[in-house]
Amino acid sequence: MEGPAATIRGWAGKWIHVGIVVSLLKWVGLGGLVGVFTGSASALFLASLDWVTDMRISHAWLLWLLPVGGALVSYLYWKVGKDSSKGNNLILEQIHEGNGTIPFRMAPLVLFGTLVTHLLGGSAGREGTAVQMGGSLSEWIGKVLKLNSLDRKIILMCGISSGFGSVFGTPLAGTVFGLEVLVIGLIRYEALIPCFIASFVGDKVTTAWGIHHLHYQMGAVPDFSALLLLKIVLASVLFGLAGLLFSELTHRLKALFTKIIKNPVLKSFCGGFVIIGMVYLFGTRDYLGLGIPLIQQSFQESVDSFTFLLKTVFTSVTLAAGFQGGEVTPLFAIGSTLGSALAHYLHLSAPFLAAIGFISVFSGATNTPIACFIMGIELFGAEGAIYLFIGCIVSYLFSGHTGIYTAQRIGISKSRAVQVEENTTLDSLHLKKVNEERKAGSS
Repeated sequence: MEGPAATIRGWAGKWIHVGIVVSLLKWVGLGGLVGVFTGSASALFLASLDWVTDMRISHAWLLWLLPVGGALVSYLYWKVGKDSSKGNNLILEQIHEGNGTIPFRMAPLVLFGTLVTHLLGGSAGREGTAVQMGGSLSEWIGKVLKLNSLDRKIILMCGISSGFGSVFGTPLAGTVFGLEVLVIGLIRYEALIPCFIASFVGDKVTTAWGIHHLHYQMGAVPDFSALLLLKIVLASVLFGLAGLLFSELTHRLKALFTKIIKNPVLKSFCGGFVIIGMVYLFGTRDYLGLGIPLIQQSFQESVDSFTFLLKTVFTSVTLAAGFQGGEVTPLFAIGSTLGSALAHYLHLSAPFLAAIGFISVFSGATNTPIACFIMGIELFGAEGAIYLFIGCIVSYLFSGHTGIYTAQRIGISKSRAVQVEENTTLDSLHLKKVNEERKAGSS
């Protein structure tokens, strides 16, 4: 006897819109479910993050517990976390290959680890935490509902979109980020509607829990001129190089830390003392935490030229030592402070160029120019859209074949002059480059 599913497939074969409606209803339910869970998790995370940040600022002595806190978190990941230590890259790997699992324990582990990092003074972000919670919760939902392999990949993409959109209050950027981050140069349209529903619902649920996001103003947009266009392109090239610097420095410091200190617990313990030493070396705590005060300052006035570089170093050391947290909000701080500093030399408004840098460095480091451009529109409005777009695409090109997500694949090379094997991951490309450098150095 023919079952309901077979009957629906038969109708869809005759009338395509039957299949479209059925698929839409299915993913409204699944995407909405992901959005509710992930949005609630993001609300809990953001509220907790505000609390631990206030605690860190109010109690300066907590910084001295950073080595112990880092060691504790690394110990938990070592003994309990297993593959969870791969973070966002584990989710990308499962979407590409689907031959493993994303453990549910990833969600509480990354939540606890990130809160410890921010409470005690590490320099890290928050998107990684939200995306990992979204991926872990999506995997759990998929297992409960016994989804097939294709639907599992789509619901994991929903988790990425919902986590990103809810933690930043940018549902459209979250939608595209989940589609664009998987493969450089290609966008996965089969998950467009599911990712939008998950991101939209996730953002609304986070807001319903009483969470409010910070907003920045890019100010007046200058009138178009050839000179202005040239200045924006020049600044965008530097934004791309800043994204490349962050990615390469973080990867190389991770390799160096691991080479020197094999034990992950001891590595984080020693890394905590390195961060404390940097605080006292530079005589400031401005580069700890998310970097929100740095972003706010960059939109108010032209900042020092080395601010972006110090934030880069603090964040790279924090992540390389094994502390938990994301990279994106520090990238916002790096981009906005670099833009603000360049504004002085290019004779442009500081908030105007800070806004372009805010999304452009992020674009270069994540290889997601369309998502970053849409985020710019959501955050700063459409008046400066053309300059935001130029910033994102130029930065994307000049960051080269590198990025913060090593499991990201290269679908299309950024230049025809550079031949890259199809579906090569950034990690394998990076290892190949390092090996070539070693051979060149030994010869």
